[in-house]
Amino acid sequence: MRCPTLVLRAAFAVSICGASLLQGADPLNLSIPLPLTGGQAKFGEMMKRSYEMATDEINAKGGVKGRKVILAFEDSQAKADSARAIVEKLIDVKKQPIIIGEYTSACAKAVAAVANERKTPYLIVASADDAITQQNYKYVFRQNVPNAYYAQGLVSFFKDVVKPQSIAILFESSDFGTSGAADMEKHAQRMGMKVVLKEKYEKGAVDFKPILSKVKQAAPDVIFMVSYVMDASLLMKQLKELRVDAKLFAGGAAGFALPEFVDNAKDAAEYVVTATLWTPQVKYKGAKEYADKYKAKFGDFPSYHGASAYSAMYVVQDVLTRAKSLSQEDITAAMKKTDLQTAYGHIKFEDRDGYQNQCFSETFVLQVQKGEHQTVWPATYANQKYLFPIPKWRDRK
Repeated sequence: MRCPTLVLRAAFAVSICGASLLQGADPLNLSIPLPLTGGQAKFGEMMKRSYEMATDEINAKGGVKGRKVILAFEDSQAKADSARAIVEKLIDVKKQPIIIGEYTSACAKAVAAVANERKTPYLIVASADDAITQQNYKYVFRQNVPNAYYAQGLVSFFKDVVKPQSIAILFESSDFGTSGAADMEKHAQRMGMKVVLKEKYEKGAVDFKPILSKVKQAAPDVIFMVSYVMDASLLMKQLKELRVDAKLFAGGAAGFALPEFVDNAKDAAEYVVTATLWTPQVKYKGAKEYADKYKAKFGDFPSYHGASAYSAMYVVQDVLTRAKSLSQEDITAAMKKTDLQTAYGHIKFEDRDGYQNQCFSETFVLQVQKGEHQTVWPATYANQKYLFPIPKWRDRK
């Protein structure tokens, strides 16, 4: 009769012991640069919340080798110079042994150069410009796929479902937009799809109608756009206003994959498809639990940016647990041997196809159906059947 009581006492003792270890050991302080104000703050806030969610879970289970992880965040405002200055301070002054984060490719490029110069491991979480992991940097690791791989799922959807003959490519003048457009142009050429228009615009534009008039005149089968969320929303609104029809409107992830895109574009977002690196419906262990917990807490499902940030903390926990010490060289060696299943997918860093320390994973296609993003491709991951062909603007209710 006394056994259950003894078990409970033992469990309580283990719990108290774990708590005292966290309280007694020096905490592990990690600062993360992110855009928390300015035009990219939506992404930064989602990632910040996700880092914090994972860290709370990690600390509840004993932290990293008995050390509580304490996060702080530095606002880079999506400015490369600010990101560089923040990371120089973290490495040179605070002696932080590993760098995580940033969002825009321009900021990640700046951080990568500083981290590699100072021989400090850097885990990139959401920045996609191909060039970042093509520099033979020893200390730079990226867990999201690069731009050249973003559209793999989307290109497969084009080939098997849409079968387009022509495409117009619109993109914002950032590193992400430029490389995303260049990669889609290469895909189009390999598919035998004619690029009838490739047009760059300055981010934050308020009038896309001159560009969209050119698109209307070119009459492509597919209109492909690489944009952040406000531009993505405005592009679709003005495509609707001008009645620019196409077989398909497609986004290159980023803004098109955010819930705010649907909120802002309203009915103009309906039927739009977008590439994405992760979805709340994907069958990765822990993905549904993370997505449901995030939505319950913040009101919307997260996009891949949040899932990658959430999983990055588990990568850091795994790496720091395996590392022989917290020296930069030992952490780098442990990073190189990462082989971990996360809510974001399988994380393993490889050298191939001209990339170094790059994680490669499958990508997906979302489609807005009845005002919500649904996973429609590949079929093995789909939670809803894709809707195609899509109606012309005049035929929509």
